[in-house]
Amino acid sequence: MIPFSILDLSQISEGGSIRDALANSARMAQGAEAAGYSRYWLAEHHGMPGIASAATAIVIAHVGAATKTIRIGSGGIMLPNHSPLVIAEQFGTLEALNPGRVDLGIGRAPGTDMMTARALRRNMDAGVESFPNDIMELQRLLGEPDDGQRILAVPGMNSHVPIWLLGSSLYSAQLAAQLGLPYAFASHFAPELLFDAIQLYRQHFRPSAALNKPYVMVGVMGVAADSDAEADYQFTSMQQSFANLRRNVRVPFPRPSYDAVANLTPEETTMIDHMLRYAMVGSPATIEKRLGGFLQQTGADELIISMPIHDIGARLKSVELFAGLPLMQKVA
Repeated sequence: MIPFSILDLSQISEGGSIRDALANSARMAQGAEAAGYSRYWLAEHHGMPGIASAATAIVIAHVGAATKTIRIGSGGIMLPNHSPLVIAEQFGTLEALNPGRVDLGIGRAPGTDMMTARALRRNMDAGVESFPNDIMELQRLLGEPDDGQRILAVPGMNSHVPIWLLGSSLYSAQLAAQLGLPYAFASHFAPELLFDAIQLYRQHFRPSAALNKPYVMVGVMGVAADSDAEADYQFTSMQQSFANLRRNVRVPFPRPSYDAVANLTPEETTMIDHMLRYAMVGSPATIEKRLGGFLQQTGADELIISMPIHDIGARLKSVELFAGLPLMQKVA
C-alpha cells in the first residue's frame, strides 16, 4: 500500500573485501530496481570495518552507474562532517549524472566516534545551533541563485535536489516540520521516540516550496527467507554486529551462527531486542502480518528497509521476497 525502498550500508562481510562490498551494493541496487523499489539510499559511517560507504557520494555514483530508473541518494549524509558547499557540489554532480533520480537525506549525528569525527576536520564546537542554518544554506546552494549571490555551487545550483531530514529524535522531527521537509525516522535501530516524533512532525508541519503536506518514511531491519527458521539464522549476523558495537569490537559484518544468541549476555540480549524491536524477520507470510500492523500504526507514507544479511545471495533473495509481499504489490 506504500512504496518500499532500500537502505544500504555497503556492508563488508566477514571473509569478503571492500571491493566485494561495493560490487554487492551495485548488484543489490539492480535487484531492487528490477523488483520495483522506489529508492536506494546509502548511509555515511566512518571508521567501521564492516561498512564501506564512508565516501557516500562516490558510492551513490557507483550505484547510479549500475542502474537506470530507481531513485538513488543518501540515508544519510551527516552534515556536521561537511561544509554545505561541498555537499551541494557533490550532489549537484550526482544529479547531473543521474537526472531526476537523486535524493539528499541529511542527519546531524557524526556517524562515527568523536575522535574520528574530529579527524574529519569540521568545527566540533558549532553544535546543534548551526544545523538548521546549514540546511538552509544547502537549499540556497542547490536552488536558483539570487541576484548578486557570490558563493555558487557548480555543479549544484539550479539542480533542486530534494532534501530529506533524517533523525531519531524529537528535535529532528520538529526541525523537519518547521522547514517543510520530508522526514525519515531511524526506527530500524532507534525505535524509542518513533510515534512521538511522527506525531510532532505532522502536527507542526509547515507547507513549503519543497513539500505541501507531511511525508513520513519509517525504517525497519528486514530479513526475509523461505522459512522463519532460515530468516532467524540469517538475522544472527545483525545480532552479533550490535553486540560487537556495544563491546567496541570493530570487525567486518559477521557470518550467521546458530550459537550467536546463546553467546550474548542478558544485558546484550535486552539491548538488542529493544533496539531491533521493529525488525521484520521471517517468511513472507510472517513478515506480511507483522509489517501490515506496523505500517497501520505509523501511518507511514513510505518504508525503507535495511537488509543486514551476510551472504549476497541470501540478501538478494530477501529483496525479492519483500517485493513479492501483497503490501508492496498493491503499489506496483
